[in-house]
Amino acid sequence: MASTSSAPMRKVSLRNLAAHKVRLALTVLSVVLGTAFVAGSFVFTDTLQKTFDSIFENTAQGVDVRVSPEDHHSSGVPLTDVDTISGLPGVRAVAPAVSGQIVLIDSDGAAVQTGGAPSIGQSYLPPGQAIGEQDDFVQGSPPAEAGQIAVNVAAAERANLAVGDTTEVLVPARGVLDFTVSGIYDTGTDTGGFIGASFVDSQARELFTDGEHVDYIDVAGAGISPTQLRDEIAMALPDAKVQTGDEVREETEAQVTQALSFLNYFLLAFGAIALLVGTFIIYNTFSMIVAQRLRELALLRAIGAGRKQVGRSVVFEALVVGVIGSVLGIAAGVGLAYGLRALLNSFDVGLPDGPLQVGPRTILIALVVGVVVTTISAYVPAQRASMVPPVAAMRQEFASTGDSLHVRTVAGAVLGALGVVGLVIGSQGSGKGAAVVVGFGALGLILAVVFAAPALSRPVVGALGALLAKPFGPVGHLARTNAVRNPRRTAATAFALTLGLMLVSVIGVFGASAKASVNELVDAGVSADFVLSGPQQIGVPSGVAPAVRNLADVQSAVAVHGVRVTVDGEEEQGVSLDGPPEGVLDYRLVEGSANFTGNQMIVSQTTADEKGWTVGTTVPMTSADGQVVNTQVTGVFADNPLLGPWMVSDEVYREVMPAATLPDLFVLVDAKPGTDLAQLRGELESATKRFVVVQVQDREEYKGAQGQQIDAILAILYGLLALAVVIAILGIVNTLALSVVERRREIGMLRAVGMQRTQMRRTIYLESMLIAVFGAGVGVILGIAFGWGFVSTLKEEGLDQVAVPWGQVVAMLLGSGVVGVFAALWPASRAARTRPLEAIADA
Repeated sequence: MASTSSAPMRKVSLRNLAAHKVRLALTVLSVVLGTAFVAGSFVFTDTLQKTFDSIFENTAQGVDVRVSPEDHHSSGVPLTDVDTISGLPGVRAVAPAVSGQIVLIDSDGAAVQTGGAPSIGQSYLPPGQAIGEQDDFVQGSPPAEAGQIAVNVAAAERANLAVGDTTEVLVPARGVLDFTVSGIYDTGTDTGGFIGASFVDSQARELFTDGEHVDYIDVAGAGISPTQLRDEIAMALPDAKVQTGDEVREETEAQVTQALSFLNYFLLAFGAIALLVGTFIIYNTFSMIVAQRLRELALLRAIGAGRKQVGRSVVFEALVVGVIGSVLGIAAGVGLAYGLRALLNSFDVGLPDGPLQVGPRTILIALVVGVVVTTISAYVPAQRASMVPPVAAMRQEFASTGDSLHVRTVAGAVLGALGVVGLVIGSQGSGKGAAVVVGFGALGLILAVVFAAPALSRPVVGALGALLAKPFGPVGHLARTNAVRNPRRTAATAFALTLGLMLVSVIGVFGASAKASVNELVDAGVSADFVLSGPQQIGVPSGVAPAVRNLADVQSAVAVHGVRVTVDGEEEQGVSLDGPPEGVLDYRLVEGSANFTGNQMIVSQTTADEKGWTVGTTVPMTSADGQVVNTQVTGVFADNPLLGPWMVSDEVYREVMPAATLPDLFVLVDAKPGTDLAQLRGELESATKRFVVVQVQDREEYKGAQGQQIDAILAILYGLLALAVVIAILGIVNTLALSVVERRREIGMLRAVGMQRTQMRRTIYLESMLIAVFGAGVGVILGIAFGWGFVSTLKEEGLDQVAVPWGQVVAMLLGSGVVGVFAALWPASRAARTRPLEAIADA
């Protein structure tokens, strides 16, 4: 019975949707964009997951057991363990393996770019010694002696190398070496930009180890299961990490999954933002639809439709919109994933190729998210529709009445006050707890805007109208009146843009503060004339510092290294210098002296206070290999973020760090007094040319380079947030288009009394501009406040400067006005084409 009575209402809903195709298309588009981002995120990460799974499924194939170090920061597995393993019953073969970072240099003498993919040198073991599957050589043969290398197909293509060619390889810890290409091998799967180079085992150990350790040891058993063999080896080597081949593959795949999960959550966060913005658009759209259809809904009530039937009819319309939008969103998501991969490949980021993966989970989640979000967004308007009085709604004036804004404004004011308190209290602290308090404060302010924005819009938009629309005379006055006439609609339309630009502003403040903090760090800590740096994953090759020290115009060249040790049971990181810091670093000794020789160290004031260290204190430092080095505190320096908690000598560094990690973080160069710095730059560039990856920069250039890295990250975030802004713009288009329909009689009257089409278009343009600037202004203010709050909690992480990108703020406000005009082009054109007599007669 219920289904029979609902059928006519469903038919009414479907006919209503079909009769307003443009409105349907704009509403559906809001859903499509949000769900496309969600579907695209899953498709992109699932594709990467499948591709990487196919790459790593061959890891440790044919290996029964692999022995590796428990701490991956250590020097590796001791070579003595090879004999121990070989002597165990059930062991058929033992194959030690080593590998390390390299930079392959192409035929033109430039570093081969991998786009972020690994560039690895590894030991080659002949078939009689190797365990597991061997790579297939498509040209030449494996390396047979020192000075020969075999490279993978991708490396040969990128470096333009053939069998018999001579090339150079940069090994960060050993410098640049000459090699002859003996062969080219195929890995069997697409590995993207991965560079692989195989060396004979003896030379690989020479290049990548200290001669006493290897990366891992593969073991093959005979007459014993891998599990039993693992247990036997584990008993013999209790300090080692012992796994079966299956466990190695599972662990590798789990690590890839975890890394891709972060990427997925990251992308989904922006999809959620887009959907949140879309929620307000859908809510606003259905609110306006209900307002415009009050007389129609009242007529339905008058002829017998119940409240629930009317409410369900509106929800059904939203359900149809959600289903259509979700289906189209899934298709668009596949296209988005394809486009994202194509874009990344155009920048040569080194990702492997593979067919796009569209799993059932992706389709289900996208459908559920799109339909649920749309239906929830329409729930309040549906409830409002169900409460329409059959007789009262038929009166024209009923549509213009509205509930008082008093209650929601008071609620907004209370939430705003609580939000400000949370923001201020949280910003005074640091760390996770303070950030959570700031987060609650930010949430309170966002909710305050949701509740109080209608009341706020009247005076603010009125003031903006008086300022921006006044030069346009009566047309400007009419636009201002229209913008403040329905504050709920104005606030809901503007809030979509508020959310988008709020997030853009937060990211802008983070970026500007990060650059300001880096600049302050360099200005306060570095006095060197030049900074020599390299790629983050490689650093500065170890031969660079000696090469530049020999230059006649160089006063000093000090290499800075990172040091990782365990102190009092806790892992700590500091720095070491291979020379005196005078002339290259700005620091102030509070107590004692700085003598960077032997087992001596200086510590920061904060570290000394927290740990109770004084001049003369002996500090035992334990390396990842378990070696203990007793260092003595000789001085205390004033806190300097660049220098970290403590500094040790080069001797200590070489005792506690593995040989493979000996490249420098950077090299600081101080010129002799009276030196022509431009001439010295040329000398430094000539001395470091063969190291290919080294950049010679003065302090300003070094700061600029760090700023460019920050800008690159910001560009990605801005690109992802652009979707939310696009949806917000569509919301303005949608609202204005519906507003034109709602005001059809009014527009007809204005046209009848003499308003020209150009004046009508200008009125809509100005109205849209005022709404957009209002939304942008609120968003920018919130974004700056939230950015300040969150940055303030990161003082201990080195982000101790809060900066606002004022140029970007001004650009966003001006841009929002342009966006407002752009969004009004179609609604304004539609309003201008309104026929006066037909509109007046439309009752």
